[in-house]
Amino acid sequence: MAESLPRVMWLLNHPTARKFELAMLKKLGFTEFFLPKNFPQDVTFRSASVDYSEDAALTIPAGDLAILNAADWYSGPDRNTWEIANRHFDLLFFIAWGETIFGSVSRHFRGAAILRAYGLSEGYSYGGLVDMVTGGRRTLESLGRRFWLGTAYDNLGAVEPPWFQGRELYLPLGLADCRIREDWTGINSSIFFVCPDVASNPYYRDVYRDFKHEFAGFPYAVGGAQSVSLSSSDPHLLGFVPREEHQKNMREFRVMFYHSTEPTHVHYTPFEGVQAGMPLVFMGGGLLDRLGGIDQPGRCRSYREARAKIRRILDGDRSLIDKIRTNQVRLLDQMRPEVLEPAWQRGIPRVLSELKTMQVRRPGPLRRRRIAVMLPLAYRGGTLRSAKLLAQALWTGSRQAGEDAEVVFCYPEAESAMPDQWDSDLPPAISRRLLKWTELERDAALRAMRFAGNSTWRPFHKIYLAPDDGVRQMYDCDLWIVVSDRLTAPLLPIRPHVLAVYDYIQRYNPDILPVKDVLRVKDETFLAAARHAERILVTTRFTEQDALVYAGVARDKVFRVPMLIPEFTPGERPSAVLGEPYFLWTTNLGPHKNHHNAATALREYYERMDGRLECRVSGVQSESLLESDLPHLQSLAELAAESEALRSRVRILGEVPDARYRRQLSGARFLWHPARIDNGSLTVVEAAQMGVPSLSSRYPAMEEMDANFGLHLTWMNAQDPDDMARQLKWMEENACQVRNRLPRREELAEHCVERVAGAYWSVTRECL
Repeated sequence: MAESLPRVMWLLNHPTARKFELAMLKKLGFTEFFLPKNFPQDVTFRSASVDYSEDAALTIPAGDLAILNAADWYSGPDRNTWEIANRHFDLLFFIAWGETIFGSVSRHFRGAAILRAYGLSEGYSYGGLVDMVTGGRRTLESLGRRFWLGTAYDNLGAVEPPWFQGRELYLPLGLADCRIREDWTGINSSIFFVCPDVASNPYYRDVYRDFKHEFAGFPYAVGGAQSVSLSSSDPHLLGFVPREEHQKNMREFRVMFYHSTEPTHVHYTPFEGVQAGMPLVFMGGGLLDRLGGIDQPGRCRSYREARAKIRRILDGDRSLIDKIRTNQVRLLDQMRPEVLEPAWQRGIPRVLSELKTMQVRRPGPLRRRRIAVMLPLAYRGGTLRSAKLLAQALWTGSRQAGEDAEVVFCYPEAESAMPDQWDSDLPPAISRRLLKWTELERDAALRAMRFAGNSTWRPFHKIYLAPDDGVRQMYDCDLWIVVSDRLTAPLLPIRPHVLAVYDYIQRYNPDILPVKDVLRVKDETFLAAARHAERILVTTRFTEQDALVYAGVARDKVFRVPMLIPEFTPGERPSAVLGEPYFLWTTNLGPHKNHHNAATALREYYERMDGRLECRVSGVQSESLLESDLPHLQSLAELAAESEALRSRVRILGEVPDARYRRQLSGARFLWHPARIDNGSLTVVEAAQMGVPSLSSRYPAMEEMDANFGLHLTWMNAQDPDDMARQLKWMEENACQVRNRLPRREELAEHCVERVAGAYWSVTRECL
């Protein structure tokens, strides 16, 4: 019989529960279990030793086992790891450890998944918890009849919503060993109270605060590991101790107090005390009542009664001590393996029977996935180019992996200076769509989510954004990737979505507008967009750190991927005698482009340093630099009006087609990048591909680019116009020598889309 039973994945980190539940499964004939070693360390359970000897019985290849053990199961392993799990395991036990676990299991596991429910605080349910952390129950509902809510106590299902009640599986929790030790002495006349992690866990912090208030003046010690050492400020906290010392404490303390009155949750602490023979005083009204404690002499209806009983015990009232110790043994009656085993014998066969009926172990091939790459605003320039490169990387990466996803590139309907250029340079296989963004009020958003099959989603904002391509509102795509976080309202989560965030320049430039003619919105709207996404893609450590610290995005949602660079093919370099020699300044109207300091530096370069090179200016809307009414550009026009040198030597080209831009770049002595701060500018890489060196402001993102691509950039201080002018003059005189240090074309080719597409696909495919 044992040979016909499936292997079991047991993704729980509770050592006492592990011992009991594996014993139950072994009694049912299961012989092979996987207990991952890479668990997040919950300080609550540090005091118990963990035995991973189950690995020895697993008949799976050692290489596969090593991959499974190396995975972080609670942050969500990659699809390849799940594929290994699916090859070897049909039954999975897991707990509600953060939001990632739900999506990871529901997307990838093809067997039966049992969410172990050990109980929550009063007023909470597992259905509500899943709604709260996933934005709706659809993540688990997608498992269908392969999902089970494995309740540890028979009253837990009563507080669950109907769908969870329909999937309830009663698998009671007990103790593998219920023997009572006979070595209790009680020589330490103090209260033993277990309360771990009082510094970081809000629940335990409140419990400890209440305990100190109610038992002020009583001698006590607090067991349980602490994530922060507080022994100097609170000598009552014992912190983590070895198992032998913990057992000594259980043997020597005079009395244990248990606080919880939760009707659907109980800790192992009181049962440990009973097993140790220590008298247990506990508050009534909780789950202990249901487990046989309603008439226990240690039960208390109020803290006043608890203090009175504990005072008698500490004073050595032998009659009360013996009465409590004799009667409390009955609390273990409902925890004995022989009592609980029949429920497991009824429950687990139900799971296996339905699993066999559905035949989900070897599903057929999945349909071809479709991914939308969408721009929220009518970007041009570098952001548009990056978005198109991202679409190419996904298309290429999926084919390199043999998974051939369809990619759709979506651009917002808007008046554009180049309406026929937004989709140029895309491979023909990538389809194009124009879209507009529709604002849905709360009720309309709720209806849309219900029609999409998300039965429990609730709106928390007045307005939501939804893309509209004039066909199916992009609903035919399995995943939306939005390039930037510049969403003026939360995105309706009708489909999973990912954000590609290139920078948080508003952090350093608080007056920045998202784009002309777009309403100014609070920065919190942008930050919330990132927090609500399934994943955030960033291309530099600089932006990665901002996403974590400034935007507050969870660590397991932020993924740094390689910077994508376009392939600029250099033509024959124009002869310097065909026109006046020049350098190229690429810019736009954004405040972070540092226009005032740049113009001041140019004036210094021409008027004081006899600068010989013409400055040509190109970029999105750059033709408006001297006519714009934006406040930060007013000084630029004033400087130009005052300086004949600026008017005669600075030539504004404006926004030009890519072909002309490449010609201008190819003929330049060098590229000038005087911006204050951003995610780094691809223009310096494009210049290097053309054999053109660059003079750049020095800030973290540019330093990363310089190191990653080996560009040997020449630096200047963007806050110091004098230094900027000096470096312009230096580049005028030394550009030829600097050009010789540029990376070879073959070196830059290592960063092309073909080479790094796999990294983009491996991150994205996990959201499908």
